[in-house]
Amino acid sequence: MTVRISVSRIHFPVTTLGPGRRLGIWFQGCSIRCPGCISMDTWVEGRGNTTVEEVANSIIPWISKADGITISGGEPFDQPDALLELTARIRSKTEADILVFTGYPWAHIRDMAGTSPGTIDALVTGPFNFEEKQTLALRGSDNQELHFITEKGRARFASFERLADERDRSVDVMFDENGDVWFTGIPARNDFRRLQELLESNGSTLDTSEDKRISSKLARPA
Repeated sequence: MTVRISVSRIHFPVTTLGPGRRLGIWFQGCSIRCPGCISMDTWVEGRGNTTVEEVANSIIPWISKADGITISGGEPFDQPDALLELTARIRSKTEADILVFTGYPWAHIRDMAGTSPGTIDALVTGPFNFEEKQTLALRGSDNQELHFITEKGRARFASFERLADERDRSVDVMFDENGDVWFTGIPARNDFRRLQELLESNGSTLDTSEDKRISSKLARPA
């Protein structure tokens, strides 16, 4: 049976969401929609519809070069069957670590994560909270938790159980075929607001990836 999946984008290399040069996969569609999310364009459902097989085949050129795989979104656990099938296919092709970001708390997805032995190595769980402090590495707000699912996950991510420093607030800059610019990473509070003000003060115009079909009451710039 072909498992369907909705994917926003795939990028290699990503250097800001885990150790090393990573393959990043962003799911499309999110039911949580945290205010201040860096990826509001991934909230809406009904885009990027394909199959897990197609996604697995599309990453073949990069999989052997990747030190790890980071899956984010959107909300990966809104598509649990696709997530588990995709991570199993990735694991069949590489021993690189697999890290998943989810806005659900650990108690909500613990059982689902447990049905994928050996495929998901580490999880960052919990909704991004703009009002929370932002002092921990690999987390956008301090309410989020880092979980080691496998011994590989512990070995690869134990070093992120620390306070964040300047290297953790860097971002990757990506350009797509349309000339649009994408930022990936965990920026400090109000970094993008400051960037917008800087660009506009120099005469540039700036539009964001916020989906206009989403009520502005749900979203606030990071």
